[in-house]
Amino acid sequence: MTDPARTTGPEDPAGTVSAWHRLTEDAVLLDGFHALKHAVRFGAEVRMALTADRAGVLALADELAADVREPLASLLTEVPHGTYASLVPRPHPTAVAALAGRPSRAGNLEKLAHTPRTAPVVVLDNPRNLGNAGAVIRLAAGFGATGVVTTGTLDPWHPTVVRGGAGLHFATAVERLTVRELPPGPVFALDPEGEDIRALRLPDDALLAFGSERSGLSAELRARADHLVALPMRPQVSSYNLATSVAMTLYHWSATGGPSA
Repeated sequence: MTDPARTTGPEDPAGTVSAWHRLTEDAVLLDGFHALKHAVRFGAEVRMALTADRAGVLALADELAADVREPLASLLTEVPHGTYASLVPRPHPTAVAALAGRPSRAGNLEKLAHTPRTAPVVVLDNPRNLGNAGAVIRLAAGFGATGVVTTGTLDPWHPTVVRGGAGLHFATAVERLTVRELPPGPVFALDPEGEDIRALRLPDDALLAFGSERSGLSAELRARADHLVALPMRPQVSSYNLATSVAMTLYHWSATGGPSA
């Protein structure tokens, strides 16, 4: 059965725009179908969802995510494409965007600190690239990591990071902390001078720490490390992309013990 299209009506475009702007101050922008799909799937508080093509979005849900089709049908309001495009940094091919409440910091910190831990925490030490940080969060969610922590100035909830994470911030605990505030657990820091990761088993309660794309581990994080770990790499190859390094490390963890069945 096809849902009747919900619209604001031609008489109320300004009301939609005003409501959107009121909500943006403390909300997370979900840009595109997959970001909204994941946010709904993992329990985000979606406050407003707009689309220029409601029928197209629901058809995507029928094809790719039947489990969230009904919630999306209830959430989505159709607006003219010009209205939608005026409210987002750049229109997404799926012509849908939403605003969601950010999970509480207290709740995330509780999840990160809870022991015994059944999956590692990924630590990005002073990352620089917003897209890389988003890709790491997507990886961490896929592997079931407990969370992703960043140190330094990068905001892991920046809209570009959320876009890169495809809405999977809501599937794991994502926070920015100082090195001193890191949750408990042994720190396995990735470093070219470390022990070959293939000789190690990474424990479920590990903090897996990765240095910045340009300068590597900070002195403070290196001092906090319990183990330095190296990924296998052909001589004369200088480094891997940050997300690639995280993927290799999480795969090694999953293949040598975790996640728990």
